[in-house]
Amino acid sequence: MPDNEWDPEDYDEGHGFVAEYGRDVVRLLDPQPGERILDLGCGTGTLTAVIADSGAEVVGIDAAESMVEQARERYPDLHFAVADAREYEPDAFDAVFSNAALHWIPDEDHDAVLSMVSEALGETGRFVAEFGGRGNVQRVERAVRAELDARGYDTNHSWYFPSVGEYAPRLAAHGLEVTDAALFDRPTELDGGASGLREWVGMFGDELFEGVSEADREAILDGVEERLRPDLYDSETETWTADYRRLRFVAEPTR
Repeated sequence: MPDNEWDPEDYDEGHGFVAEYGRDVVRLLDPQPGERILDLGCGTGTLTAVIADSGAEVVGIDAAESMVEQARERYPDLHFAVADAREYEPDAFDAVFSNAALHWIPDEDHDAVLSMVSEALGETGRFVAEFGGRGNVQRVERAVRAELDARGYDTNHSWYFPSVGEYAPRLAAHGLEVTDAALFDRPTELDGGASGLREWVGMFGDELFEGVSEADREAILDGVEERLRPDLYDSETETWTADYRRLRFVAEPTR
């Protein structure tokens, strides 16, 4: 998975919109008392706890040790594990849930993840997920790439933003039939005021800056702001809005 450096305190305090928007995905999951649910990419556990409030038994997994440590500290009564979804050996679950996590897994590794999900669900259950879809943060990504390219830096990264038409067959190949799916725009106001965009890039895009000097990093971020200010910044409210697009789906084992 991408080697992103996660700061769990900053993630919770400065980017709380991730969990807030994820509550809609929990409602789509509709967890029931007594169900066993796997939260794939649980982060700091905010939505794991929301699911647990329904009376379901939840296991949260995340590849970032720092995030899992924060989750365990915040919710000591819940079960969290540091685990790579590509290699996780699941028990039987009634549902697998994932919010804002699957786009961190490289394209070529998604089949391993979907194989794990299929094994976890067996012949029944449901997979409910949302993550970045085709065109997600396209303007931001292009601006960062342009500024990196202008200074001679490599711009490779591992984000994966598929369309419904691309992802549904991948699910089907692992015995998971899509019963509901949507790709939709979700412009997202960023926390942090006038610094919101560079803080967002610092949290979610640090992989792009691998090998970049601190001086060049600041110059690149200045350039990114200048490129995007006309379209994504409201000077009256001092608010940046990122051009999010989300892929949301429900899939069930093929009967």
